[in-house]
Amino acid sequence: METGAGSNERMNNEHSIAVFSDPGEDLHYDIVRSRRRRRTIAITIERDGRIVVRAPARTARDALHQFVQDKRPWIKRKLLQIRQERTHAHPRTFVSGERFFYLGDSYPLKVMQSSNGTPPLTFISGEFQLNERFKGDRKALFVAWYKRQAETLIRQRVDRYRGVMDIPSVQTRITSAKYQWGGCSSRDRIAFSWRIVLAPLPMVDYVVVHELAHLRERNHSSNFWKIVEAILPDYRLRRQWLREQGYLLDI
Repeated sequence: METGAGSNERMNNEHSIAVFSDPGEDLHYDIVRSRRRRRTIAITIERDGRIVVRAPARTARDALHQFVQDKRPWIKRKLLQIRQERTHAHPRTFVSGERFFYLGDSYPLKVMQSSNGTPPLTFISGEFQLNERFKGDRKALFVAWYKRQAETLIRQRVDRYRGVMDIPSVQTRITSAKYQWGGCSSRDRIAFSWRIVLAPLPMVDYVVVHELAHLRERNHSSNFWKIVEAILPDYRLRRQWLREQGYLLDI
């Protein structure tokens, strides 16, 4: 399941078409044709269960359909995995004892009595402390906290790796994207979901290097992966971790 940094190719989307039907279940996919020099067909299963087929611009529809049919067992396994992940997901209640990830570790939440001047949410001595006087949206409070951490951490990691990769200064921004860890625009601006700071730092670094590498190679060609591997020789393990554990990185 592709849940890593998002593709940044400039593409055209076609309408969804049926792939195959099983009893009680119709599966569809979206065709995304590349305007650039993409040479291969690839299938991505997004975290929301959407099937995306990326292909060279002139690939025949029949060839795309056959490619998806050949990948049918793999697609079904991945969709089943997504359903299982959703089944095990529990809605947050933001009460004392709940645990929240930050940089790969989980920390408890403690709702406590505090004075009026105390911030609504703080992170002290290995625990999140929520001022019980706060009556607003507790999830939004956590999201804001994660975004602030991401603003600082991501820019630090970008500065570190762009120096190693000999990339000039680049504009970055933090987004609330749910299904892409990062992205690179045609104007050489890179973006990162705040959710990535829930992951261990090696995974954060993988996403940073991934997006910086797109400033050199706009697609996911072999040259692109050589750039990533030169910086992170174990990038495959980091990418696999995100594919398998990425569903945990949310609140």
